[in-house]
Parts: sequence; structure tokens; C-alpha cells
Amino acid sequence: MKLIILDRDGVINHDSDEFIKSPDEWIPIPGSLQAIARLNQAGYQVVVATNQSGIARKYFDMATLNAIHQKMHIAAQQVGAEIDTVFFCPHAADESCDCRKPKPGMLHEIARRYDISLKGVPTVGDSLRDLQAGFVVGCIPHLVLTGKGKKTQATGGLPPGTLIHADLAGMVDKLLQHSSGTTAAA
Repeated sequence: MKLIILDRDGVINHDSDEFIKSPDEWIPIPGSLQAIARLNQAGYQVVVATNQSGIARKYFDMATLNAIHQKMHIAAQQVGAEIDTVFFCPHAADESCDCRKPKPGMLHEIARRYDISLKGVPTVGDSLRDLQAGFVVGCIPHLVLTGKGKKTQATGGLPPGTLIHADLAGMVDKLLQHSSGTTAAA
């Protein structure tokens, strides 16, 4: 099975410092849903792993989070893309749970659910915590420069082997070129 793990905010959709609190605020980054469709066509199952502390902070409730994800799924399906599963952590940073990235609990759950090792599985994020969570379970970290990505790149301290891309569409281009054995002109 080919699996890829994507963060949500800042990777698939535009991020907000005030949180994405309603379906109306969920706006896809241009090309991101089409990139997911290309992953599907290449045989990848696409999984989302996202911290959603807005629930713990009472910015939105589970029904609203479900409505946001329903909008994401419908928008993806409209371009021929399928997001297999969405895993999320509803806890605030001070709750010391194991599922909030950069801790690897959510990724361990993905490995259990799909009954696979995550060694070599690409994980895509715009923040250091996304990359760290993936790295400690053996994923190959990919930083996108959308969302908080440029700030993350400037801060440094990326996990060893982190690959950097302008956006999810560029990451998928490189991944699919690499897996087909072709090289792209720089």
C-alpha cells in the first residue's frame, strides 16, 4: 500500500492565526486538491493528520469540525480526489496528550489502523511539529512553504532529510517524478 500523510491547515487549505472555525473559512490552496487527485491516480491513499486545538479552546465544536471536513471531502471529490481518512487531535497544548503533534501518537494510530510501518512514508506539513512527528516514526518529512512554511524554514532546525517544496502541488510533482524514475529540469 502506498500511503501519504498530509497536515491540513497550511498544506491543503489556507491557514489562519485565528483558526479555521467554520466551513466558510475553509478555503483550499490553489492546486492542492488537484495534487491529491494526482496522488490517488498514482495509487496513494491520502490521510490527513491535523492538530485541532480549537475544539479544546471552545472556538468550535465537533459538529463544526465535521462540517469543515465534509466541505473538504466534497471539494476534493469535485476534482476527482479522495481523502481516505482524517485523524485529528482535539487537545490543547497544555493537556499533555500523546496525539498532539509533535508527539507521534496520531501517526502511531495511523500505522495501527492501516497495519503498516510508516518507515519511508511521506509526510507533508508547514510547521516544525508536523515534520518532527513524522520523522520520529520513520516518515520522510516534506516541508511546504505555504501556510507557516516560510517561517518554519527560516527558523531552521528541520529534521534531517527534510525536503522543501513551494506547495503541495510541487511536492506531488517531485514525488511522482521520483517514483516514475524520471527527473525534472531544475
